[in-house]
Amino acid sequence: MSQSEPTRIPFGERLRAHLAIARLDHSIKNLFVLPGVIVPLSVDPSLFNLHLVKTLVLAFVSITLVACSNYVINEVLDAPFDRLHPIKKNRPAARGLVSIPAAYIQWLLMMIAGVAIGLTISKMFALMALILWIMGCIYNFPPIRSKDVPYLDVLTESINNPLRMLLGWYAVTSVLIPPVSLLIAYWMIGCYFMALKRFSELSELHKSGDHALAGSYRASFKRYTPESLLVSVVFYASTAMLFLGAFIIRYRIELILGFPFVAFTMAIYLKLSFKPESAVQNPEKLYREPLLMASFATTVIVMGLLLFIRMPRLEQFFGPTLPPSTAPAPTSSKRQSPSLPTVHLVEIEHA
Repeated sequence: MSQSEPTRIPFGERLRAHLAIARLDHSIKNLFVLPGVIVPLSVDPSLFNLHLVKTLVLAFVSITLVACSNYVINEVLDAPFDRLHPIKKNRPAARGLVSIPAAYIQWLLMMIAGVAIGLTISKMFALMALILWIMGCIYNFPPIRSKDVPYLDVLTESINNPLRMLLGWYAVTSVLIPPVSLLIAYWMIGCYFMALKRFSELSELHKSGDHALAGSYRASFKRYTPESLLVSVVFYASTAMLFLGAFIIRYRIELILGFPFVAFTMAIYLKLSFKPESAVQNPEKLYREPLLMASFATTVIVMGLLLFIRMPRLEQFFGPTLPPSTAPAPTSSKRQSPSLPTVHLVEIEHA
């Protein structure tokens, strides 16, 4: 059905189309907020109270509205390109079921509502919500439209990961800046997932034998190759683990015990990207992959528990040591127990 025949679309069908382009089923991605909630709570468990629970409910509503606003504009602006895709051509906007003027109003109203709710939490939370929305504009709107630029598309889309973490952080406390190493690691892990999504999409389109179709559907595919995407995946994974290691050594050495679970989950995700019609192309459907879900759940539980467990001997085990013959003589008869590195938080007044 073309957009030139709007009067033939029943109101109920159009309403369902406008609900569909908000992609509420993608709200599962809001789970990326959780590390931003859990890490500050591991530093100061007293932050957890009934008021925080109410705040987190409002925070998730705010984040969902802003994210859905970005999905609405993505669907509208991508409609001409989605019609070239064998599966995405069935999206409501691509089928002409969406009123474009109404979609723009929907896009703005959802953003305004999301940021307004964010202001009831704190100014910093509302600012992060607004930046999340702005990044959606940069990703979708020309002349920048970063989704059409190779590598920049992955980097700008994945910046939503640390932004979601900051949203979780500012929902919990008025800490000015969380550990930068953790934010960069979270960003690069997002890039790892997004690059594998691109790799899976491009490989699927290349299997059809029409390489020109891939470039017509997504401009960045004109310069990407499956090989170049896999090389970038290695870069993103390496960088993510470098900064995750920096965070672990500096702030919470116990998390090093959870690293095998992180690596195993990433390996499963990599393997899935090679499957035909992989769920990697549609992350909201990853729940259909039982091994991945089991590994992911185990990783979350293990890492979450390790944030609240102290093992002083681990620091001694992983710290640098000197041979007995070269070790400096003790300056006093009392041996001090090694102190764990702690997160030094700079507090500001809650807005």
